[in-house]
Amino acid sequence: MSNSLLQLFERAHRELRPDASLPGLKVEFFAFTSIKNTIRMREGRLLVRLSDLLEGAPAPVLQAIAHILLAKMYRRPVDREAAARYRRYVSSHHISRKAHLVRQMRGRKHLNSAQGRTYNLEAVFEDLNLRFFHGLLARPQMTWSRDHARNSLGHYDPAHNAIVVSRIFDHPRVPRSAVEYIVYHEMLHLKHPVRLRGSRRCVHSAEFQAEEKLFPQLDEVKRFLRHL
Repeated sequence: MSNSLLQLFERAHRELRPDASLPGLKVEFFAFTSIKNTIRMREGRLLVRLSDLLEGAPAPVLQAIAHILLAKMYRRPVDREAAARYRRYVSSHHISRKAHLVRQMRGRKHLNSAQGRTYNLEAVFEDLNLRFFHGLLARPQMTWSRDHARNSLGHYDPAHNAIVVSRIFDHPRVPRSAVEYIVYHEMLHLKHPVRLRGSRRCVHSAEFQAEEKLFPQLDEVKRFLRHL
């Protein structure tokens, strides 16, 4: 850990807690599988790990990270300018590209099968592709999740080009329309990638939301999901 990095955290600590003594502090870069930063208190000492993708980041960005981590640690409001500065940096094309490559190299994606006990996700994708996208979307890897996740019903992983659907939907009591909606939602992420608007990431653009409303059984499926 360089002295300059330590000094940035010491400065951020003084600004947030001017009347408190500075605890012991250890800051290190760590090879996470994504851009991730952590802070925790252990035996009166603050332990900080920063993604090694942030090595070489400008001092103002590192200062913003120090403020954000310490503010969250002490449950203080995060300065909006610091948050915006950090988002702009990690969302830049250069850093986003590095993060994408690192995730591919370091991350392990356990892909199962598209064929479930009740539904085949590849068949669902191809049917939706013809009905809503004129058959123009290239099919990514389709897989059921390893467990019956309820906190993530489905997601598109661009690093591994895979759509993952929670296995809780692979059941005879689940209507096909619910499975189709989850896959359709993730297909829209293929068509409308995440955009950067100013310092904010736009995940569900106006175009995305407009097309999502075209799903025929949308209200019916959302009622089903609320009771799931």
